[in-house]
Amino acid sequence: MPDTAAIILEGPRALDIGTLPIADPQDGDVVVEISHSGISTGTEKLFWTGEMPPFPGMGYPLVPGYESLGEVVEARPGAKLKPGTHVFVPGADCYGDVRGLFGGASRRIVTPAKRVTPVDAALGASGTLLALAATARHAMAGLHTELPDLIVGHGVLGRLLARLTVAAGGRPTVWEIDPDRSTGARGYEVLHPDNDTRHDYATIFDASGRAELLPQLIGRIAKGGEIVLAGFYTDPISFAYPPAFMKEARLRVAAEWTPLDMAVTTQMTASGALSLDGLVTHSASAKDAKQAYETAFSDPACLKMILDWKDVA
Repeated sequence: MPDTAAIILEGPRALDIGTLPIADPQDGDVVVEISHSGISTGTEKLFWTGEMPPFPGMGYPLVPGYESLGEVVEARPGAKLKPGTHVFVPGADCYGDVRGLFGGASRRIVTPAKRVTPVDAALGASGTLLALAATARHAMAGLHTELPDLIVGHGVLGRLLARLTVAAGGRPTVWEIDPDRSTGARGYEVLHPDNDTRHDYATIFDASGRAELLPQLIGRIAKGGEIVLAGFYTDPISFAYPPAFMKEARLRVAAEWTPLDMAVTTQMTASGALSLDGLVTHSASAKDAKQAYETAFSDPACLKMILDWKDVA
């Protein structure tokens, strides 16, 4: 296979676009030409800052990205997909000695066909948000779960949680402290927490990733209420036991999305039950990736930055 342009993170804050060899496709694989990839302000930011807690497979250099869209340009026997199919790609590990964590920020990738999801090309760049939509759905789905009563954070994940809640017949309250992120509500109310007097929320979903908020959230639940950690947390989770004891608080951690979550959210966007409109606020050519990542991680007005790969050879 020829080389491909890709985003390479050599170490904390050492990021640029470069050229890498990619693996030859095997039976069951597809080769996908990427048109757009999203920048995650959660896990990717932690790799960029060097704050990501150690876990198996972690290390530099790496190719980031798990929110990519593209077109199948080659399908090996057994792939069950045809060239020309538009797909969502949750990343790839096809760069040899350079780690694919998560490997989607590349002009061309090789990956097993079973890992990609066919999508409607009409979604355009907003289709990169399907991973976050599936993450939001996963936090809300499963055994003994209830719709969010309060959502903390009005970033993309918080907005998707709110939209899914409204689509399911709920009407959540959303907390946001940044005025620039307090607009754009659709069927729900956004409040600064200082302006909210309620202390009887049945379910609170945290989409902020701020572990230090947990004691405050415990004080806001009803007796027997549940707090769902839907973000990604680098700091240790801790809280005073007596308030949690008095509330008989329940704590649940939402992990990454599953293929079922992706299938459901893809179907919901196709039917119009879930809108992805208005969530992509910034875009840049992948050639300008260094500045694009800086903006994504430092500009509060940037909900989602999308890299456009179409002009990259």
